[in-house]
Amino acid sequence: MTVGRRIFLAGAGAVGAAPLIGGTAAHAVDDPAKKKRKVKTGAQVLADSGWAALAGQKVGVFSNPTGVLADGSHIVDAMHAAGKSKVELVAAFGPEHGFRGAAQAGGSQGDHRDPRTDIMVYDAYGANAAKLQSIYTKAGVETVVFDIQDVGVRFYTYIWSMYEAMVAAAKMGLRFVVLDRPNPIGGAVRGPLLKPGYTSGVGKEEIILQHGMTVGELARLFNAEYLALDTGGPVVRDLEVIELEGWRRDQLYTDTGLTWVMPSPNMPTPDTALLYPGTCLFEATNMSEGRGTTRPFELIGAPYVDYQWADALRTKDIPGIEFREAYFTPFISKNANTPCGGVQVHISDPDRVDPILAATHMMVEAKRLYPTKFSWRTENPPGRWIDLLTGSDRFRTMFTAGATAEEIVAAWRPETRAWTARRAKYLLYKGDHR
Repeated sequence: MTVGRRIFLAGAGAVGAAPLIGGTAAHAVDDPAKKKRKVKTGAQVLADSGWAALAGQKVGVFSNPTGVLADGSHIVDAMHAAGKSKVELVAAFGPEHGFRGAAQAGGSQGDHRDPRTDIMVYDAYGANAAKLQSIYTKAGVETVVFDIQDVGVRFYTYIWSMYEAMVAAAKMGLRFVVLDRPNPIGGAVRGPLLKPGYTSGVGKEEIILQHGMTVGELARLFNAEYLALDTGGPVVRDLEVIELEGWRRDQLYTDTGLTWVMPSPNMPTPDTALLYPGTCLFEATNMSEGRGTTRPFELIGAPYVDYQWADALRTKDIPGIEFREAYFTPFISKNANTPCGGVQVHISDPDRVDPILAATHMMVEAKRLYPTKFSWRTENPPGRWIDLLTGSDRFRTMFTAGATAEEIVAAWRPETRAWTARRAKYLLYKGDHR
């Protein structure tokens, strides 16, 4: 990527965007020690085997546009092209945004026949295990395959689609196969633990906000620790993870040599994924999190924000992050078609980014600078969404009471240490955690 192209991309969506110094692309080029290690996805491993693990089974696939092979073809299209003698594909299941990715946040495509393959596609977004059991029965599925690129965050809903799919499979005695993909933000553990009473569609079980696991590893943890509670006893008796080849926990997505395919409409780049665990918390406020711009979760602001916010944040010396004053107009979601002042969050060192620490500083400073204008988004009760995103009311109560960003973050550090130890026996890949 040329410097000019990098500058253009950094400023897209903002008025008067300034050149970006640093950033992921520059980091990858300027640091010769960061050699890309070509990674092979679980889907590619399975395809290269001639679909051997699925032989003799009626297969249904949970996937979306990220379910691609090395040549860019979609796994469902490749299975269909291979023919019934290789893999008997009977159904596809679409999560949030739909199987082909045509729906926005909070949407899906409904049940339909896929025009490319004529395979029946069932709408699985928000489906609980009971509904999925009905779908599995209707489709005649014997093996459920899950192949979706996750972004490594508790409130990104694909892992909970997988969880419900596993519960349904366990109750019916079906086989479950996870085609593993990299955690694009690496193996680092950050943020608070979800607490009892705060489960929802963005967090069904008690895991850490930035969990540092692949979907295959999470499937192993879910099966061992949670499924029996939700099924009344059964777990997935035949759970198989087709592992990645060549991936280590210390790799970010830009180190893998894999092509980034947007897992959802507002996750355009690996940089977005790095920031998302933190800046998604602005969904719970009256500030725009950048939806409706070309830089969602990187452009943050509101009509009442001015230059003071960027100036204050630059004094915090937050590792791996640079803040630039920015102005933008979202075309959807909060503050749609309204000019907003705010910041663009730039990544200066991907290896050092702590997005939840950065977002906590951002929120504390916004409240300090704009005390009568900053608020939680309109809902009943007020602040419920920040509780669900962070996993309890602790963040909100400490924030409201005037705690510093450092005090808020320190409150959950024992939980991150405990999670790091707890997940260890489910991990499949080596490497130091970032």
